[in-house]
Amino acid sequence: MVPLTLAEHGALAKGLLPAAIWDFFEGGAGVEWTRRANLDAWRHHVLRPRVLVDVSAPDCGTELLGARLTAPFGVAPMAYHQLAHPDGECATARAAAEAGALLIVSIFASRTLERIAAAAPGAPRWLQLYWLRDREALTTLVRRAEQADYRALVLTVDAPKVGRRLRDLRNAFALPADLTAANLDPRLTRSAGHSAAGRSGIEDHSRQQFDPTVSWADLAWLRERTSLPLVLKGVLTAEDARLAVEHGVDALIVSNHGGRQLDGVPPALAVLPEIVDAVPAEYPVLVDGGLRHGSDLAAALALGARAALVGRPVLWGLAHGGADGVRAVLDLLREELLDTMVLAGRPTLAALDRDALAPWPSAVAAPL
Repeated sequence: MVPLTLAEHGALAKGLLPAAIWDFFEGGAGVEWTRRANLDAWRHHVLRPRVLVDVSAPDCGTELLGARLTAPFGVAPMAYHQLAHPDGECATARAAAEAGALLIVSIFASRTLERIAAAAPGAPRWLQLYWLRDREALTTLVRRAEQADYRALVLTVDAPKVGRRLRDLRNAFALPADLTAANLDPRLTRSAGHSAAGRSGIEDHSRQQFDPTVSWADLAWLRERTSLPLVLKGVLTAEDARLAVEHGVDALIVSNHGGRQLDGVPPALAVLPEIVDAVPAEYPVLVDGGLRHGSDLAAALALGARAALVGRPVLWGLAHGGADGVRAVLDLLREELLDTMVLAGRPTLAALDRDALAPWPSAVAAPL
């Protein structure tokens, strides 16, 4: 079967992955209210199509922190791609480069930064970081990223520890013995491979290695060690958006971690306008969380995002098709976005402004 929707990519992946790994990818924190709300949020808007517009040459290309993208989206940072496919992040990197998409590589990648870079030379990629207690390890990673032509650092700021993910606790999830965080000293991640009933090796590891004392003042320490642009991921309030600008942060990713951290926070899409309105015009704001169609991407752009990130569907494509599967996911999103732009009479990204959206009519039941 050739998958024609992201959901069909997901069905193929679920049929191939062990249940515990599927749960690790798919699960959220707590009772997964926020994870479900992420998916539902995209159905709260309708498009306002314009007619008698020349749509013969739609263009969805954009520029983001100096990188040219063929479409305004990228691959969200996700750990341990080798859980989905033996080629891991190298396959994802090749596919993202071929699709002209941004790739954000996780600090917990299962391939080295250098191998990932070699898989797609010259392609736009950023490195995501958690703030570890071991600052020397952070410094080493930053230097390696610079040397391997990573273009920005993405600091995840909503994770002083990994959230309580009940699926992982029930599965006593831990990393397989043959899988490691390839870019860190094994002593820093050893506990992630320890399995115990009612516990998650991933959560236990975060309690040991993530620094819960980090504050806005610490950003200066990171700034002193790199000239790369700094992006904060996990901002959900206007107050924090303004503080980010004041502290010289170069871009923001509005995100609730795919519903995997604090359960009960709003969908990122719902607070996106608040964040966009709190920062200067043209300040880069990205968003992620539950995007499942090119029309979702159009909605994010209309609400002010410069680009959106896609997460779990990339792993679905990787699981069932390796690099070809990831490329199919990314190509599908771009095709759906262009189709939406043409049929909505908005053939440029500039035409996808807030006038392009309206609230879902209250008298009509929203689709599931």
